[in-house]
Amino acid sequence: RDRNKCAFKCSYAVVNQKGVDVVKDPITDPGKKSKKGKLTLELKDGQWTTVQEGEGLPANDKLVTVFVNGELKVDDTLDTIRKRSNGIQQQPRTENLPKWVPKQLYAPLSKIKGLVADKSYTNLHSGDPFSNIVMLTDSYKVTHHLQYPPGTQTIYSYFECRGGQYPEVCFFGLQYLLKKYMIGPVVTLDKINEADQYFKQHFNHPVWGYNEKLFNRASWEYIANEKGGHLPVSIKAVPEGTVCDYKNVLFTMENTDERCFWLSNYLESLLVQVWYPTTVCSQSRAQKIIIKDFLKSTGSEDVIDKGLHLFKLHDFGFRGVSSVESAAIGGAAHLVNFLGTDTLAALVCARDCYGEPAGGFSIPASEHSTMTSWGREKECEAMKNMLEKYPKGIVACVSDSYDIFTACTDYWGDKLKSMIESREGILVVRPDSGELPDIVIKVLDALESKFGSTKTKTGHKLLPPCIRVIQGDGIDINSLKLILKTMKDSGYAADNLAFGSGGALL
Repeated sequence: RDRNKCAFKCSYAVVNQKGVDVVKDPITDPGKKSKKGKLTLELKDGQWTTVQEGEGLPANDKLVTVFVNGELKVDDTLDTIRKRSNGIQQQPRTENLPKWVPKQLYAPLSKIKGLVADKSYTNLHSGDPFSNIVMLTDSYKVTHHLQYPPGTQTIYSYFECRGGQYPEVCFFGLQYLLKKYMIGPVVTLDKINEADQYFKQHFNHPVWGYNEKLFNRASWEYIANEKGGHLPVSIKAVPEGTVCDYKNVLFTMENTDERCFWLSNYLESLLVQVWYPTTVCSQSRAQKIIIKDFLKSTGSEDVIDKGLHLFKLHDFGFRGVSSVESAAIGGAAHLVNFLGTDTLAALVCARDCYGEPAGGFSIPASEHSTMTSWGREKECEAMKNMLEKYPKGIVACVSDSYDIFTACTDYWGDKLKSMIESREGILVVRPDSGELPDIVIKVLDALESKFGSTKTKTGHKLLPPCIRVIQGDGIDINSLKLILKTMKDSGYAADNLAFGSGGALL
């Protein structure tokens, strides 16, 4: 989160019928000074600007209403978001939205189908606290309803990235959070009772006991009974996929019922998690820009023209994140910029939350277990097996189980060379060890010595179309750029190489 210095702050309140501009301005860190008043995000002469203190023009505001009182107001597809991230203007989809059924349905499928059919799923809850909106906050926020000034009616807060490694922010992931946790009748008496039980233990003190006033039960019951379980807040956000400078407002939230003024910042803990997909999306986009720059400067513009650059950074990150949910939303964020992924959870997120039936693509590929199980003496047979089992298309093979250079020159470049050259497709050689960036150059040298190369219009060497390399070990944005620069300086075109990135990407 600190990579982009994301923050959620209150900037406006209504107390006793009077609007008040709110600001945080610590003398110990001027960089944490917050914005003041009601905000608009405006685009002036190509420059994104956040206008503060209610002085912006609503007609110029690029923030759009995405959520009101438990109802989703914008439901964009991944295709729309991708186009927006590439600078192609796209209007948010606000009409004829597909029916969204909340996923807090922990029950047999047959029961779920019946409940959904007659819309009686309101109180379906099996005691899973991770589907309980009352519990999806920081502990101290449970007590904050007692701390606002008497007569508080409205709390208006905003989210921004205050600055970090990337000067441009590509906003993504809010739609997922809204759909998963906030759409529909998410507040029920069962959930309130469950939270109450947790809080009575969690806030209990061995000497002073439990203060019954800490939990704002009456207000939650008001939401359940009088609001039909729908959260009385309104959220405006920049359309997902929009690229803007940091230090600009990305979304705002305020309560729509003055009895629930405390709810806006109660939901901060959940919604600020948009920092994660936004950071992944911004970083992935920054790497795409680097890759495109080196493709152009080494004579490989045709790769971009054909859209094949979208397969130059492959997501290897499923195992490198802390949860399946992180893999899903982080992986989907990467798919805003690229089409290659091995993170299957990302496909589910892209389909269920962003209307994309095929968000990303992959190929057959080996791992060390499938190669080393043949034994050292039969490594060449294992490699031949890869070519035989996948006689067409792209196939990748890890080649450093024992000696990457023997693999490149003696096996791929000699014993199996004719199979590779006559095969309908591409063999992708994967080194998975060695010092960067040297190992990439050494592997390219070894393959070029056996397969030869042609020259691009910039004079850089390009291996034959039947063979390429993927580097998936130790890849982050810095090593990626270093490798591409070293390749260029060593006379190799960027198109010779694709990247795989795991924990550093997600």
